[in-house]
Amino acid sequence: MSYNAWFQCFRGCEGRYPLTQIIYGCPACGGLLEVRHDLDALRTRSPVYWRELFDQRYMRTAWPYGSSVWGKKEMVCPEVDDDNVVSMFEGGSNLFWAERLQKEVGVEDLWVKQCGNSHTGSFKDLGMTVLVSMVNHMVANGQEIPAVGCASSGDTSAALAAYCAAANIQAVVFLPRDKVSTAQLVQPMANGALVLSLDTDFDGCMKLMQEVCHRENIYLANSMNSLRVEGQKTISVELLQQFDWSLPDWIVIPGGNLGNISALGKGFLELLEMGLIDRLPRIAVAQSARANPLYLSYQKGFDSFEPVQARTTLASAIQIGDPVSVEKAVRTLKVFNGVVEQATEQELADAAARADRTGLFCCPHTGVAFAVLFKLVNRGVIRKDQQVVVISTAHGLKFIDFKLKYHQGQLRDMGVQPHDANMPIELPAEYGAVRDALYRALEERRG
Repeated sequence: MSYNAWFQCFRGCEGRYPLTQIIYGCPACGGLLEVRHDLDALRTRSPVYWRELFDQRYMRTAWPYGSSVWGKKEMVCPEVDDDNVVSMFEGGSNLFWAERLQKEVGVEDLWVKQCGNSHTGSFKDLGMTVLVSMVNHMVANGQEIPAVGCASSGDTSAALAAYCAAANIQAVVFLPRDKVSTAQLVQPMANGALVLSLDTDFDGCMKLMQEVCHRENIYLANSMNSLRVEGQKTISVELLQQFDWSLPDWIVIPGGNLGNISALGKGFLELLEMGLIDRLPRIAVAQSARANPLYLSYQKGFDSFEPVQARTTLASAIQIGDPVSVEKAVRTLKVFNGVVEQATEQELADAAARADRTGLFCCPHTGVAFAVLFKLVNRGVIRKDQQVVVISTAHGLKFIDFKLKYHQGQLRDMGVQPHDANMPIELPAEYGAVRDALYRALEERRG
């Protein structure tokens, strides 16, 4: 069976463009493109066939299908030859049953999809394997692409640099100076990317990267390139596999540039078309109150959208005031009866610390998602008898400065009081002093 995919305007314009064409916007209306699949061809196989095939490949070693992205190759990117796939067997991240936290929150079934447990420590690996594989395929077939570039608030640059390094393709990264964590800055440096640290924010980096890609033939790797969405949508399929092909009621996900929202929705909608599911979950998008353009639009019923000047937030990867994928995200939320909520710096920091106390190790963006979850449960939007999945987008180890400063009480300039601080007790190495401090601390915690 032959499966095909192409670029087409997500607004519905008629033109079709091959995935090997360097094109990011619709020539007719300027809207974003999306990857369309020949769903009629996919539907010639039964839902049972696809479930069995995807499960047979899941986390195995047959190249390239052991990747949880490329294990769904037919519905992701069938155009790339297997030999040109650039993969680190991404995906397959664990689904954490938050048993202790769910009791505190008051919901009966809470799970955390830990997408940060990936090669470069974030969900961005899922999309980048598809994009870099397509570039590798294009180069192998004679197209000249001098480099692949992205603007980044941290995680995208890490993923791009790693996959380009594996493929021996030059990566170019624009970062906003002093607005990414040390760990996020080191990753592209270590993988050999050409890193430009610019005196602007993410939105400024994005505008410059788009101009450079347009003028200099650098291949754009940001989420306006819809090849990324094809990898990220496999979170939808993977969740179904991990729940034995049943659907959760709610998915809560942090939102910055908003590509992940439309990816999640696209995955579920295609699964619905293929007969693998018979309903859709609801989606809640979580934004920082300091970078909340989608939330403000939601408050007006999505009647209008206005970019904002994103202010400094601890959730630095979603400090985006002019998200590229907003139209796609709004369309997704309307189809999925979605909601948008925001979290303050105090709320996101406390939520991350609270989740950590139950065995997690949250990035601040996942803290935003947890803070929003708490609000929606308290308001009754999410019922206590519903199954909920929180998408954790990055590993907490990328943000140890945030965590340490929280516990040390050094985030007061962000308006944060450390309600769940837990610092080491410094003592002389003497038995008596250790014993007294130990029992005093244990008594306080029992109290």
